[in-house]
Amino acid sequence: MTTFDKRKDAAEAKFSRDQELAFKYNARCKKLLGLWAAEQIGLAGAEAEAYAKELALAGFNKPGDEGVVHKVREDLAAKGIETSEHSIRKELERLLPIAREQILTQIKPEADES
Repeated sequence: MTTFDKRKDAAEAKFSRDQELAFKYNARCKKLLGLWAAEQIGLAGAEAEAYAKELALAGFNKPGDEGVVHKVREDLAAKGIETSEHSIRKELERLLPIAREQILTQIKPEADES
């Protein structure tokens, strides 16, 4: 195997890993948004967890954050809580670094074992 092949393989592996991490960050962020929204509508415990999981799955139905933002806005409105798409998107922005940190914290112990 040439040096070029090794570099190509390393670049492909890095790209794959980066895509996997981006997916995990996004999924965790949507779950955190679900927990935030659940608190807003008065859910707690297992109900809040179930709602957050449902919301994370809703994120796969439409590209980007559209499905999640739409669902949160509808669910909040159904409980009489008016909020804008902008404020929901701001909450997503606030939660993304938290989601990244949580995912990276989970990964680091695994990396240390090798």
